[in-house]
Amino acid sequence: MVERSYRKKVNFRMLPTTKAGTTNLTGRMLIAMPGMGDPRFDHSVVFLCDHSDEGAMGLIINKPSKDVDMPGLLSQLSIEPVADLSQCAVYFGGPVEMGRGFVLHSGDYASAMTTVQVLEGIHMTATLDILEELGRGEGPSKWMMALGYAGWGAGQLESELAQNAWLVCDGAAELVFDLPDEGKWEAALETLGVAALALSSEGGRA
Repeated sequence: MVERSYRKKVNFRMLPTTKAGTTNLTGRMLIAMPGMGDPRFDHSVVFLCDHSDEGAMGLIINKPSKDVDMPGLLSQLSIEPVADLSQCAVYFGGPVEMGRGFVLHSGDYASAMTTVQVLEGIHMTATLDILEELGRGEGPSKWMMALGYAGWGAGQLESELAQNAWLVCDGAAELVFDLPDEGKWEAALETLGVAALALSSEGGRA
């Protein structure tokens, strides 16, 4: 599930609708339903960076990696950090292209050619310069680093939504950057008025 490579990797557009008038979900969040069957997405919250007729691409925002942290990642990239990033996680963004990195961040930073505003207060940059700036203690005030992404081919996400694999809620910078990871899934559900304890694997799409 959700392993198809997403080919439109550079031109992240924001469209009001996709084919046949389907709602464009760019900037919204997918909440994994219990019973999805894929442990990599268990209790995951996925921030959708792009959704169009060609497919969708998003980043899991609540699963810090157990294998790498920011100092370790910067060391692999030959970046010597000045700032103390020892408490900064690197997130499992999804199972596609896990060697590729993405930074979601606040709007107080922009790299002229590569930063894309996905939603007010949530931008994305996927180039080395932002990591160099973070290593110097500069760059955006709020950020999260992810390796890999979740990708859907044309019509694949719509099919999963029809199968009740996901609930959909509005994206919010507070949920991405400010809440503890272990609380993001329940917090996302609460924005829909859904209690986690009452949610069953047979729940429908919000």
